Amino acid sequence: MDCNSPEQIAEQLIEMIDHSDHVIAFTGAGISTESGIPDFRSPDGLWSQMEPIMFDDFISDEATRLEDWRRRFIQNEEFLKAEPNEGHMALVRLEKRGKLVSTITQNIDGLHQRSGLDPHNVIEIHGNGTFATCLDCHAEMTLADARSHIEAKGTSPKCPHCGGIVKTAIINFGQAMPEAEMMQAMRLSGDCDLFIVLGSSLVVYPAAGLPQIAKQHGARLVIINRDPTPLDQLADLSIQHEIGSIMKRIV
Repeated sequence: MDCNSPEQIAEQLIEMIDHSDHVIAFTGAGISTESGIPDFRSPDGLWSQMEPIMFDDFISDEATRLEDWRRRFIQNEEFLKAEPNEGHMALVRLEKRGKLVSTITQNIDGLHQRSGLDPHNVIEIHGNGTFATCLDCHAEMTLADARSHIEAKGTSPKCPHCGGIVKTAIINFGQAMPEAEMMQAMRLSGDCDLFIVLGSSLVVYPAAGLPQIAKQHGARLVIINRDPTPLDQLADLSIQHEIGSIMKRIV
């Protein structure tokens, strides 16, 4: 079902939410671009202008680690300039109403947590770019500490606890998806009665399979994305519109 007026769209979405008890939100880059964060995978994005850094290369080569850190610092500067938008805040309102069970996100900017969502209910299947972790003992390190180390010593940071390699808490190309987070996301997708996609092109797997899991288990599917997605025909409500203009009406 397609519709055009933001008011009509919001009315249909509100009705679907009112008749649901276990809502799952699934967010992609589109919700963050409305906060001014560039889509780094877009044709004009940062990653399209240079070769992606593979996880194995990060592990094996110091120069590659330093280049990865350089890119991540650029990326984090964009994150820090951004603020949660109407789409983020609508999810907070749904969580407070007891409708939204969890938010599964492909985004790494931390905006969902900054918006006020319960961090325990945010599942980051592609990691988080606002802090770093040791690949061995998983101890956390701030990006400020990592930058200070690089600027002072000219080498990539090592874990002060175990000496392991430290990396931003992002899933790099070639790195395994976080198993616990993906299992939780799959379970929640199968248990929900309404699955709302916000700003994902639904082309990156296995994440793009989550709406299909929800639909296969009887949930209604809503897709709000500026451009068409491969799963639009599967959706009960397919909306090609700006997320904020729709979601700000969800109270």
